[in-house]
Amino acid sequence: MSQRVTEVTAFLAEILTPRAPLTVIVDGGDHGAATRFAARLAAAFPPSARAWNVDAVLGLTGPSGGVLDSALNVLEPAADRVIVYLRSGPRGPAGVGERRAQVVIDNNDPQWPVIRELHPRLADPDRWHLAESQAFFAPRAAGWDKKFGDDLPAYARAVESAGPAPGDIALDVGCGTGRALPALAAAVGPAGRVIGLDCTPDMLAEARAKGRDRSAALIQADARRLPLPDALAAVVFAAGLVHHLPDPAAGLAELARVTRPGGRLVLFHPTSRAALAGRHGRTLTAAEPLNSANLTPLLAGTGWNLSRYEDDDSFLAVAVRL
Repeated sequence: MSQRVTEVTAFLAEILTPRAPLTVIVDGGDHGAATRFAARLAAAFPPSARAWNVDAVLGLTGPSGGVLDSALNVLEPAADRVIVYLRSGPRGPAGVGERRAQVVIDNNDPQWPVIRELHPRLADPDRWHLAESQAFFAPRAAGWDKKFGDDLPAYARAVESAGPAPGDIALDVGCGTGRALPALAAAVGPAGRVIGLDCTPDMLAEARAKGRDRSAALIQADARRLPLPDALAAVVFAAGLVHHLPDPAAGLAELARVTRPGGRLVLFHPTSRAALAGRHGRTLTAAEPLNSANLTPLLAGTGWNLSRYEDDDSFLAVAVRL
């Protein structure tokens, strides 16, 4: 068993054990993956809790291998039941198991599972979100630019939409490998200053390896708690950030805190929201925070006024700090 599997199963056992007696159902992936993960999770629990694995077609199989029940009955929400869903392989639209799951795990590499969603009633995001985000992005950092290198012109156009002026202080929050940093630095000029912030050390290491630290100061930081003073920046650039935050409103409020009145916020993704959702096997829903109907009041409630919204070939929203 890898150390990463041990870390994830130990954490889940820690937060779930106080709820025992409990049935934990592991769904998703193939039956073998669910069985193996359930066995490892069961081993992390004390005897007072029960771990089960589920196959959506065959029904429920208990740890002894001899108990069968209706999968649909088992998947009904209940106070003494937690569903853990394993994402693995090419993703189609989220099925019943994933939609009802209280825990969703990226299990494309069974030796490197990463918690991607966790219901707040089980654990506060402060207990897991930062560490799991780092675990998700760290192994992807080295190949990030190779996979998404064609996006650089779109980043430059998005930076231009923020209207950075010479001498401005500009932030790139969730900068990743720093694809927006050279364009920001060119816009603010030698009298300005650019700061790139990301929570994953491996991403910042890639930015340095590509020489982008010559364009900006690089800081490891959680976007929800930026180590910066109030009203510092004239421009805040955030590419692909908001949908990774467990509380978008709190994240946008933190971005507002570090932006001066009249400063601009750019929320950006180099593809449309529909294309991004399709890449991840999802369909867009009316409840998503970046829907225009939701984003306008969300920004207004966190100190911003939405001035521009586009969701065509790419996604772009520009807001002004109130």
